[in-house]
Amino acid sequence: MAFDSLKGWTTTAKHTVLASYLAWTFDAYDFFLLTFVFPDIARQFGVSITVVAVAVTLTLACRPIGAFIFGRLADRYGRRPILMLDIACYSVLNFLIAFTPNIWIFYVACAAFGVAMGGVWGICASLSMETVKPKARGFVSGVLQSGYPSGYLVSSLVFGFLYTSIGWRGMFMIGVIPAALIILYIYAFVPESQHFNREQARSKSASTWNVLSAHWKVALFAIVLMTGFNFFSHGTQDIYQTFLRLQHHYTPAMVKNVVVVANIGAILGGLFLGSFSQTFGRRRTIVFITMLALPVSFLWAYSETAATLALGAFLMQFCVQGAWGVIPAHLNELAPASARGTFAGTVYQLGNLIAAVNLPLQSHIADTAGGDYRVAMIAVACCAALLIAILTTFGPEAHNVDMGRVPPQPQPD
Repeated sequence: MAFDSLKGWTTTAKHTVLASYLAWTFDAYDFFLLTFVFPDIARQFGVSITVVAVAVTLTLACRPIGAFIFGRLADRYGRRPILMLDIACYSVLNFLIAFTPNIWIFYVACAAFGVAMGGVWGICASLSMETVKPKARGFVSGVLQSGYPSGYLVSSLVFGFLYTSIGWRGMFMIGVIPAALIILYIYAFVPESQHFNREQARSKSASTWNVLSAHWKVALFAIVLMTGFNFFSHGTQDIYQTFLRLQHHYTPAMVKNVVVVANIGAILGGLFLGSFSQTFGRRRTIVFITMLALPVSFLWAYSETAATLALGAFLMQFCVQGAWGVIPAHLNELAPASARGTFAGTVYQLGNLIAAVNLPLQSHIADTAGGDYRVAMIAVACCAALLIAILTTFGPEAHNVDMGRVPPQPQPD
């Protein structure tokens, strides 16, 4: 199935998809670094883990700003140059986090990083989906979304192998190197989207408000759906390392091993389910895999041994990122062509804004439960899975729509 979609790919398509995958991978890498070092930052600044967790909320809350700013720039000036600008911004801002002297400046730095991070996904998704053939969208959707757990995987490896040598500040500094290489790669090998016309974009550019107003039903549906999706992903990822370190007393190396296994499951889930959605349908694939996550969640949260914890993490992230693997194609097919770079990224990040309370919420639930992180993890994961399944069942689908035109307001089958 996945290999069939690779047939007939142009060199341009291969370079574009690879560059988009790498850009999202190292954006996610920069974000997930923080989730490994909550206890260290709390000790350094003399605050609680819950106080440090507010930084994640600020990062997530600022992502819609970046999605709007960089998305509009991409719709007006082109996907390629704005993507390079965005990568430069997020890598430099993440580098600067390493030099924050107190919790307040740390908050400001994380918020600024969130703005830059918010722009990457929408541009990468629109650039990729506008470049590949319709039959390859499912596979490419899975590839692109697998960049998120790939970044999580890289950050877990850096934590496991380098943390004891370079500390939490050093972990934030080294990401600038791969980011610079990605920018050079895009400059050398990735052309502009074939569906982007600079003159038409400047002469016919509609305001974001007009675009959202004309397609408000799809926009509202997408925002609520992405709220559920972001609770699903962040609710199963952001506090997980803290759960392993504090509740199971795992060393950095042991945490690394479990998280690596989890992210292998996430990558496989995104690739397989993204490809699967090309024939099975976007909605049915999402509903199937989110419902499967319900029974899996108990193995994931309540296992006791390292082996069963790793198995539960593998299966849970296979389900979570399997559902997410459909989203780049699904949102871009629903998006209006005249503002695809803005629409898909903005609705995604507005969902992130609403779900930005996840980490402090889970931390508070765990504190209320006497330090039992399992209660917080399973409560959020199961509620999010049910919300996604219900919304998707009754929501729209525009499977294989022509990317060169504005899709109609689609109705469920």
